[in-house]
Amino acid sequence: MSYLLLILHLFIGATLAGVGIVVVLVMGLVGAWPLIGSVVGGFVLAFPIAKMVERAMTGD
Repeated sequence: MSYLLLILHLFIGATLAGVGIVVVLVMGLVGAWPLIGSVVGGFVLAFPIAKMVERAMTGD
């Protein structure tokens, strides 16, 4: 695992988690589990996206 992938995952995961939190709050779900689920979902979804961005940046 390269450092670029980890750095990209950090920023992309935080962005997706933030978007997920906003979406959950706009939907009116204010419980702890929907918020935790959106954060975990954002960080899990960030892995393949970060991998695609890394490949595009490095030319692989």
